[in-house]
Amino acid sequence: MTDRALKVGIVGYGHLGQFLVEKIQKEGAEAGLQLAFVWNRNADKFRDSLPKELILHDLSDFTCRDTDVIVEVCHPMIVKEFGVRFLSHAHFLVGSPSALSDPQLEQDLRTAAKQHWKTLYVPSGALWGGQDIQKMNDSGTLRALSVRMSKHPSCFRLTGGLLSDWREGEGRRVLYHGSVAELCPIAPNNVNTMAAAAIAASKLGFSGVTGEIVSDTALSDYHIVEVEVTGPDGFTVKTVRQNPAKLGAVTGNATYNSFWSSLLVCKGHGGRVYLC
Repeated sequence: MTDRALKVGIVGYGHLGQFLVEKIQKEGAEAGLQLAFVWNRNADKFRDSLPKELILHDLSDFTCRDTDVIVEVCHPMIVKEFGVRFLSHAHFLVGSPSALSDPQLEQDLRTAAKQHWKTLYVPSGALWGGQDIQKMNDSGTLRALSVRMSKHPSCFRLTGGLLSDWREGEGRRVLYHGSVAELCPIAPNNVNTMAAAAIAASKLGFSGVTGEIVSDTALSDYHIVEVEVTGPDGFTVKTVRQNPAKLGAVTGNATYNSFWSSLLVCKGHGGRVYLC
């Protein structure tokens, strides 16, 4: 890829999508990025915030735009429905990697990336030490990996009414403990950090990485992400990440800038999956 500006399509215009659009508008020229299009399921959300020529009303029309990288920041279903098609046209940064807990979809995306010589980017998001995990995985020294995410109950978006009965002041409640593969469909919008960990630890995979989500009414100002890595001969690493967040926020404040940093490295790595 040349030194020309990287043309970026943003799929989703929630808090993270708006953040990325505004960053590209303000800092894109200096960073070598420019907007190709922006799509949202509800186009009314744009109002007068974007030039009309940037708004894509039908996502199926993305092939009509000259785009280098497509960034999904809305929902795993978009990854499932459009991911392979995105990779036939551009590099793809998947902001909802929990979608990859479906092994067939993950394989289809990997195959498409190789076939079209495109890159499937997985942002590390709130995962601390993801590239170190990946190095251990690649060298065959990763024995076990677990990730615990603790948040105020208002910050969870769970299926099946799993947390519908919470009340303020109830304290700490473990909602799930088990494989990340089984957790992703329960909390598709909340466990992308765990999904990124499972992709970094590809030899363990989604079924081999342990995930735990904890509701804690005391966590009114931040999210906590705890990662424990186990290697050979008693080797262990434990990290605790405290991420400031507003009540009800799915994404912690620091994750926005982490995502921006991931976008800045999307210069094309040809036919592979890349944790960034």
